[in-house]
Amino acid sequence: MNLNIALLQMEISFGDPHANYEKAERLFEEACKKQIDVIVLPELWTTGYDLERLKTIADPNGEQTKTFFSRLAKKHQVNVIGGSVAVEKEDGIYNTLLVFNRNGDCIKDYAKAHLFRLMREEMFLSAGTSDGLFELEQLPFAGFICYDIRFPEWIRAHILQGAGIIVVPAEWPAPRIEHWRNLLISRAIENQSFVMACNRVGKDPDNEFGGHSLVINPWGEVLAEADATEQILYASIDPDELSMIRERIPVFEDRRPELYKALFDSISST
Repeated sequence: MNLNIALLQMEISFGDPHANYEKAERLFEEACKKQIDVIVLPELWTTGYDLERLKTIADPNGEQTKTFFSRLAKKHQVNVIGGSVAVEKEDGIYNTLLVFNRNGDCIKDYAKAHLFRLMREEMFLSAGTSDGLFELEQLPFAGFICYDIRFPEWIRAHILQGAGIIVVPAEWPAPRIEHWRNLLISRAIENQSFVMACNRVGKDPDNEFGGHSLVINPWGEVLAEADATEQILYASIDPDELSMIRERIPVFEDRRPELYKALFDSISST
């Protein structure tokens, strides 16, 4: 059975959660006019990169966003990979991906593991320490956030735990949009996995963002790609392709982990 996807490539109002919730709901309602199984949003869509004001505009424990997505998921009976939001906890603010099933249950939260120094994330955010594994429609997913895709060993660790669909919400800047495309295609090919990547568009005081949200199959073929304007990107994937491709080129059977471990151990000891 095919999985129908909608990626909400939205322009984000800088530091204005109220405006962003309103826009996200409008795009959500528009997407649900079609038969959709999974909706994906971009990174930090409630606040944008207004990092200096996160202490006043972050979502305490993610409660507002959880209520928002739970309501919409139940209303439309759709799974939601709710991009990421700044979630304030007792020990810090985390850039957190939230996942909801069709019943409106929050089944996963994943905090961004790799903080991007070029945009000063480490000054305002805490790094996550948990994995991004979850399941929707009895299919194994792995969620990552933006800069995470530059760390193939982190993604491969999830694939080795059974994930076959990689989801990436992002705020990827326009000047490096070719890195975005090439990295995502590489992650699809090397992991023989689907990739669903939702970027934002528009500008903030310091950056311009590149859009080009993508859906890629395990061969590395681009099934759908947005341009650099606000839009909803629709695509359909056939999860059965996953096993067929992995059987055709048995990369995972041909791995030599004992060799890799020996090299890593020798590097660690020097």
